[in-house]
Parts: sequence; C-alpha cells; structure tokens
Amino acid sequence: MKPRFFVVAALLATAVGVGAQGIVNPRIMGNEVLATVSLPGGIDAELILSFENVVGLNLATLNLSAQLVSATDLSLLNRLPAGGLVAIPGAFPVLIRVQPSPESTLSFEGMYTLSLHTENLIFAPNTPLRLFHAQSSGPFEDITETMGLGSYRVRGASGSFSEFLIVADTRPLTSVASGKFDALQGLLDEHAGVIGATVLSDLRSTLQAARTAFDSGNFSAASEKVREFATKVKNASGSDIPNVWRANSNVVNVAGELRASASTLVLSLALLANQGS
Repeated sequence: MKPRFFVVAALLATAVGVGAQGIVNPRIMGNEVLATVSLPGGIDAELILSFENVVGLNLATLNLSAQLVSATDLSLLNRLPAGGLVAIPGAFPVLIRVQPSPESTLSFEGMYTLSLHTENLIFAPNTPLRLFHAQSSGPFEDITETMGLGSYRVRGASGSFSEFLIVADTRPLTSVASGKFDALQGLLDEHAGVIGATVLSDLRSTLQAARTAFDSGNFSAASEKVREFATKVKNASGSDIPNVWRANSNVVNVAGELRASASTLVLSLALLANQGS
C-alpha cells in the first residue's frame, strides 16, 4: 500500500543530456514536449506540453520539473481557494513547474495545453479532481479544460507558465462557474487598454450574454456564448489583441489568457448542464 502523504523529495533524471528534478526522458516532438513524471513511492504520470505555435523550444532552458509535496503544506494550501474545499490528493501530491531560465529564448502564440495521465488517481463520474495553475507563487486557479478515463487524464490550458497541481475541488459547481465568469470579466477589464475598441465592445457584449444565460440557469446557452467569446478572441489575436508570450519579458499574452480562461469556464458549464440532465 502506498504512503498517503509525502514530504518534498528530489529525484534527478537525465535524458538527452538534460537533468530535471522528477522528470524522466523529456523529448521534443514538433510543437510538443513529452516526458514522464517519476517520483519516489510509485508516483508517476505521463506529461505532454503542447503549443499552437512556438519558437525557441529547448529542453535545456525550459526548466521542467516535478516534486512531491506534503498534502498538508500550509504554504501551498494557503494559495488554494479559501474555505477548505480544495485539497491536494494524498495519492498524487505533485507540484509541477515550468520556469524557463534567464537564457531561454522561448516564445509562443496563443495558449498551450498541459496534459497529465496518472494511474495514481482514478477517474469516476462527478470526480472533484481538477488541474490548477499558479503564476509566480501566486494563488492557484482551476485551468481544467478536459478530463477523461484511463485512470485519470486531465488537460488544462494557459497563456503563461509557472506551477501546476492536481487537486480535489469539492466546491459547488455553480460557485466555481460564477468565479470563473468573474475571472474572465476581470481579465477583459484589466487588459481593455490593449484590445481594439470594436473587438472589446463585441467581447463585452458576448460575455454579458453568456453571464445572463448562466444567471437564468441556461448553462448550455451560456456555454455556447463563452465558446463564441473564445472564437472571437482567437480571430482577433495578433491584430487587435496581443497574443505572444516571451520568456523573460513582462509582455502579457492577453489572447492566450482570455482563451484559456474561457476554456475552463466552458468545462464548468458543461458539467452543470450534465448535472441537470
């Protein structure tokens, strides 16, 4: 029987001349990084980092790592949503980092996805397991885009890097979706100054229509409007909305962040719609 909790541990693995904590056999195939997470206690996962369009992808400067953490580590728990309803599962207490080095020339357009498949966790209907992401030791937020069978498979999208955790999120779905609406609206408002005026107005109108449908309990209609929002962001990317992330730069990948935020909201709305069916 595997231990339930683990303290931070280090496992040094080398592949193609590159050493990374907790990472075995990292390799680049086109616009993807494939690797195995391998940690003490039989904690394993297959990892895929996939880009839409990337330049300067280099294992030596990507700084991909994984480490075991304590499921009771307050320094991590305090960065999860308040209320005690989000926890680190004892069967997979793993913190994954993607932190390009100062020498990195990595840049990408739009959003990327990070996928994990582990047999340490089990997928079941109404599973609370989700993929969370945080930037620069900040608060963790749900970025889950898809989940599936095969023990536990999860994929999340983002427009920037840092830390990733699989957590058990037992908050009410309506509360989660409402929070994601607020987060998406907050992103849109925060970066309004760099978005073309006509596009901004259209995005605000589309998002408001989605929120109205959500508030009335029409989760399917809300989902369609959020998908429409994401499509409009993608179509305006580069021309009316900044859409590039660069290592060692303060430039914000606004389009990538908006699309990723919309993507995880779509999942929550789909779960709500299925719950009522």
